[in-house]
Amino acid sequence: MQTKNSNSEPLSFMWEHLTWPEIKNRLKTIDMAILPCGAIEQHGPHLPVDIDYFDANHLAIEVAKACSDPKPFVLPPIPFGVSYHHEDFKGTISVSNESLSRFVYDIGMSLAQNGIKKLLILNGHGDNAPTLNFAAQMINRDAHIFVCVDTGETSDEDIYRLTDTPNDIHAGEIETSTTLAIRPDMVKMDKAVDEILQFGSSYMDFTSANGLPWYVRTHKISKSGVMGAPSQATAKKGQQMWDIMVDHLVKFIEDIKSSKLEDMHQRKY
Repeated sequence: MQTKNSNSEPLSFMWEHLTWPEIKNRLKTIDMAILPCGAIEQHGPHLPVDIDYFDANHLAIEVAKACSDPKPFVLPPIPFGVSYHHEDFKGTISVSNESLSRFVYDIGMSLAQNGIKKLLILNGHGDNAPTLNFAAQMINRDAHIFVCVDTGETSDEDIYRLTDTPNDIHAGEIETSTTLAIRPDMVKMDKAVDEILQFGSSYMDFTSANGLPWYVRTHKISKSGVMGAPSQATAKKGQQMWDIMVDHLVKFIEDIKSSKLEDMHQRKY
């Protein structure tokens, strides 16, 4: 991921690259931050275990770069997530829902104390979603700032139109394509296997608009850890997917970054 401009200068919106006076000065013009959250977990025999962590951070940086000035802060990413369901595959490092939610809550409260009033939690791992949404609620409750979580809601519908694989949710056509687009050297296509999931009810389909959220240990439904069809992946599809994700999130951020909190909430008469 590129954390510097072409002239080798650090990107001005990266929180960890700034001094405290620089952050204080930027907070006068921008009160929004992006917190990338990911996971370190198995992604089949052909992808590295850092996919969710790397992709969340990469997306946050690309989105901030594409935003107009003043650009939102991008915070250091959280690498570990709720990944117990992948623990039967080596390489997976999982934390509890309680640990992750408390950690994100503490970060959010500290950001609010700094002066951040709008926080986008950018989630690169689907099974973090319940935990991150809980943390977002608690931050909003206690800090009275705007907090939202994007686990693909802004772009999934458009991305699924580019895919040929049903229930493609893990290390399949989508994630292999997006990795081929930006890190082709990290993809071992000669080791990729397809495992396309089929369930007895369409309400259990993970990519169905009418599907219910449900939870299962991965090894019970996939021998390789893949849930999808990496054989259908291409770098071209992957770049289109990145473009869709960046475009939607930039539009969202531009809609809210200059808004006052009182103008974002529904008025009651």
